[in-house]
This record gives sequence, C-alpha cells and structure tokens, in this order.
Amino acid sequence: MLLMCAVIFGFMWLTKPSEAELAERQRQQDSISKAATAASAGEAAIKVLSADDVAQLTTILTPAAGDSAQASIDKDGVKLRLQGGELVGEVAVGDTVLSVNELRRPSSSVPALHNSAVDAVEKVLLTYQQNGPFARLTSGTAQTVKLVNDSLEVELSTKGGVITRASLRGYKAYNAEHVEVISPDNNEMSFTLSNNTRRFETKDFYFTPQQINDSTVLMNLDLGGASWGLKYTLIPGSYMVRMEMVQHNMSSIIPLNINNVDLTWHHKLMRHEEGKMFEERNSAIYYKYAGEGGDVEYSKESGDDDKDLKDGVKWLSAKNQFFSAVLIADSSFTGARLKSHEIKKETADYQRYLKVFDITTHIPYSSAQDNAASFHFYLGPNRYKLLSSYDKYSPNEDLKLTKLIPLGWQLFRWINVGVIIPIFDWLGTFIRNYGIIILILTIIIKVVLSPLTFKSYMSQAKMRVLAPDIAEINAKYPDQEDAMKRQQKTMELYSLAGASPFGGCLPMLLQMPILIAMFTFFPSCIELRGQSFLWANDLSAPDKIVEWTGQIPFITNYFGNHISLFCLLMTVTNIIYTYLSMQSQAQQNSMPGMKWMMYLMPIMFLVFFNNYASGLSYYYFISLLITIAQTYICRAFVNEDKVRATIAANRAKPRKKSGFMARLEEAQRQQQAMLREQEKRGKGKGNARRR
Repeated sequence: MLLMCAVIFGFMWLTKPSEAELAERQRQQDSISKAATAASAGEAAIKVLSADDVAQLTTILTPAAGDSAQASIDKDGVKLRLQGGELVGEVAVGDTVLSVNELRRPSSSVPALHNSAVDAVEKVLLTYQQNGPFARLTSGTAQTVKLVNDSLEVELSTKGGVITRASLRGYKAYNAEHVEVISPDNNEMSFTLSNNTRRFETKDFYFTPQQINDSTVLMNLDLGGASWGLKYTLIPGSYMVRMEMVQHNMSSIIPLNINNVDLTWHHKLMRHEEGKMFEERNSAIYYKYAGEGGDVEYSKESGDDDKDLKDGVKWLSAKNQFFSAVLIADSSFTGARLKSHEIKKETADYQRYLKVFDITTHIPYSSAQDNAASFHFYLGPNRYKLLSSYDKYSPNEDLKLTKLIPLGWQLFRWINVGVIIPIFDWLGTFIRNYGIIILILTIIIKVVLSPLTFKSYMSQAKMRVLAPDIAEINAKYPDQEDAMKRQQKTMELYSLAGASPFGGCLPMLLQMPILIAMFTFFPSCIELRGQSFLWANDLSAPDKIVEWTGQIPFITNYFGNHISLFCLLMTVTNIIYTYLSMQSQAQQNSMPGMKWMMYLMPIMFLVFFNNYASGLSYYYFISLLITIAQTYICRAFVNEDKVRATIAANRAKPRKKSGFMARLEEAQRQQQAMLREQEKRGKGKGNARRR
C-alpha cells in the first residue's frame, strides 16, 4: 500500500501543469463563459415564436372533420384562434398585451416581456402536445350545474366534470347553515385515462354539460368523432347519486389493451361538530372488500396511516362521526392505496378540518364498451335504518353500510342492532323529545334486568347474615399456616347455607354487555344530534356549563376545557350508589384499600366521560338513580330475619356435594398433605444439622 501511494503521488507530481498552462486554461474558461453569456443575451434579444410552433398551434386549432365549432385557446393569459386559416391572438403578461404577430418578430422594445410572452405560448403548446386529442379541452370557463331533491343538493363543475359540492338539507353544521359532505375547497376527484404513451387527467379538462332531465345531467368531453363523459342521476328522495362512465368510439383514442382507469380521490374531511376531539376520533377511511363475505375495515382513527389493498374492494368511504361520502362500485375496484394524515395543531386548517385522505384505486375498463363503469355515490348521514335500506342497490351482496356506524364488538353490536335500536326507533315514532325517549328506554332496560338486580341483592343479604360465622372461622384459624383450612371451612359454610360469594357478581356481569352497548350507541346516534333537553342544547355533544381556555396537565386530552353538568350529576350519583353498595357489603373492613378504590372509580369516570355525549351521561345518571331506588325497594321487601331462617333451614338439611365442591375439597386436602410433608422434611433437615 505504501508503494502504491508513492507511485500515485509521484505520478501526480511529475504530470502537474505548469503555471503557464494553468493561466492558459483559466483564460480559455473565461472566454467560454463570456461567449456563453453573450450567446444567451443574444438569444434573449432575438427569442421568437418559431414557424414550427405556429404550425403546431394552427393544427391544434383546425376543426376536426364534422366539427362546426370554432376552436380557440384561452389559457393562462394566452388567447389564440384561427382567422382565415392564419394564427391570430394575443398574450397578456402582467398589464401588457402582446399580439402573436409581435412574438414572431425578433425585435421588441421590452425584451423581458417579449420573452415571457413567448414562454407562455410555448408552455400552453406543451400542454396541448401532452394531452393529444384532449388538448382543446384544457381551455374553457368553469360553470356549475345543480341537481336538487328533498334531501340533497349537488353541484357539478364543468372543470373536471365531478361533484364539487354536496349539501345536506335538514342538517346544520356548528358554524354553517348546512352540512356539506363535499365542498369545492376540500375535495378533488379525477379519473386517469391512458394510452400506450400518455396519461390524461380528467381534472384538467373542461366538460360540456348536457341536461337530460331535472334529475340527470351528462358531463361530456367531445373529442371529435369520439366522446367520453360522466352521467349523474340524483335519485329522488334519497342521498344517492348514480354515476355512470359513458363513452363512444373511445377505442380510436384508448387502445383495447388498456384495461384499467385510475381514480384518485383527495379529500379533506370537514369538521361539522362543535366537539372536535370526539368527531376526529370517529373519523377514518372505511372500505368493504368485494364479495358476500367481504369484511368492512377502516384506517387508523388516530395518527397517520398508509394501507395498500390488493384484493377487490366494493366501496370506499370518507367517514366522520355522523356523515359519510361513500363511493360504491357496481362491480368492484381493483385494489386501492389509502393514506390518512392527521392535521397538525399549528396549521391553519386545524380548526376547520379533521383529517386528509388520499385514495387511489383502479376501475376495470374497456374502451369498446359504451357503458364502461358505473357507481353509486352515497352522500348523507350515518343513520342506521337509512343505511340498511340502501343494501338494495347491490342485489348480489350485502353492502354492510351500517358498519359505518361504530356500535362496538360483535356481542355489543348485536345488542344494539337487535334490541336497543328497534326500541329506540319505536319510541321515536310517537315521542318527539329524545330526552324523554332516553328516560323511557332506561326504565325499560332496568325493568328487564330487575330480576338480576334482585338476585344480586339477595346474595348480598345472605353474605351479611353469614358475616358473624365467617368472622368466627377467621378467629378460629388466624395463622397464615391455617389459610387453607380457613378457606375450606368458609366454603363449607357457603355450601351448607346455600350462599355464594360470587352470587352478587354474576348478575352484575350479565348486565355489563348492555352497559357497554349503550356506551357505544349514544355517541354514534345521529338522531340525538341537535336535539335539546333541559339545559343540554345537543344530546350528541357535551352539555357545557363552565368553560375555560387553559389546559389542565395530563387530563385535558380526556377531560377537555369545560365541565358537563350531566356528567357531574352522574358522578355524584355514582358516589352515592358506591356508598350504599359498600354499606351492603359484608366484611367491609377486611380490605381497607378497596374502599378508597371504589370511591376513586366515579372520579375517574368524571374525567373520561366529561367530553362524551351528554345523552350518554344522562342515561348513566338516570340508570344509577333507578338502581338506587331498586336498592331501597329490595331492602323494603327483603326481610333479613327470613333470610337467616332460610339459611338455618338449608344448613340443617343434608346437602350432597357438587362435583366441583368435591374436587375443590380434594385439591385442598392434597395441598394440605403436601404442606405437612414439606414441614416434616424441613424439621428433619434442621434436626440433622443440629446433630
């Protein structure tokens, strides 16, 4: 290595240029630089619109056979047309307007403006060259076409030929007169047509609207002997828009070997509710895999997400808490790429939008078919009964649009779908006040569960009666070595008395699925949106009675910066119920720490429920009040002297041990024998060491 380095450095030293050679090289470089600068200045001074450019523009503006319309270019300040077969027109650069004839000559009083105008024409020419037969459609004026029914108002733009606004009648946003699922500044959708060399983005083209009837309009691209368009039909009395891809003679432009059209959908999910945190938490891209057994899944509801779907997809949706935009394919989409981005707090869009969605998918396509593809576009509320009715739009499979409503895991969803929602809807047919509906629904649930409540109270009464006997057993076997014996005697007491320490737990566990089902039902129930009751202006949002702007460390993300009165009432009632429950428990001094834990739980519920829907807190408040009333009713009807007599009678009867109790006692006996054997061995080893 040393020899190699020596050779290399020696060669470099021997072959280094002299000072004269270095000076000559610098002179040559300076000369080249000056020549380039001069050439550039000369080119700037003589920059013109070439004859080739003029010929290509003339060809572009020449009408196709059978096309009587006068072609023109009006794009980015460039206005060109043919007059007597000659190219005429003008180019606006700032406040200065130059004619095309001026751009064809090398002289100009203001070279910079002259060159800018030539550059503008060449840029427009490049756009037309890239778009081939679609080139003349890149110029035009954006117009709006409206389709309206009793539920939905849709606006279509001639620029891009897609829906630019979807306004829901009968629904108000917290800061607007109507909820807009789609608006011009938050939604961009484009189809990408391809041939073997180029890609054509429909968002760049100006469509011609053709009103077919009051509910149907065709956005058409006339390609001179061929056409491509999107036909929209607003279905009367619904939130559905029928969208069809129609075409004629497109095989002359798109070869038959092209079998896909790409669809890109960029959507900034707009905020509609005053409570942004909870609405954002319930916003995501939802999608259903194609096929009868296809599942409904969704992107992450917090943080950024990126999914690449390989299988067929039936529908794709930009979904927030109460409203969705769902694009449903009549056949299916071929895979999809889904990207979801959180909007950062420091950005200007944070207060207005929830998330940014980017969806890219592929649509099976053939240029030989007049009807290349068709879809339904649902633009409406996440209302269970309504979404369920739209399954008819797909005769071959269940669309499962109701999965847009988060109703919990399968067991809890079954309770909501099979029990809670039918009762809720039935009560809504003759009661208009949803606060009263929640009250009646709560009473119905508590009455149905009352046998379990009574059984739980009876179990607690038996445990209170047995408390002296249990204390006697504990006093008889106080040592830790007698723990197994103490437990065995306690279990024998329970068996003889016909009581169980778990008798009060099981009824409560059986009620838990309903409590959890209600926890998922109320925040997703759009019927409560905007409905007032007592001091709550909106049962789907927190009922704020006190607000502040500061942040509480560690809990603001859950608690918010307000106090909800229904949540506060629920907490106070929960503390009272906990006190009554603790008074009913036997041996309440056996675990002192548990007492404080039981009182801490209602405070934790206050922190987590303060930002939830006031309808949910109101339900739990009413439910706890009824539970307290049931406790006093049980106390009035349950005579502990009779319970004591029943237990005494049970203890007097010979009882056959159950298989479980027999196995438990046998296991305890074997464990005691093992412990005694271990103690003997330990004593034997100790005696041996002493000897």
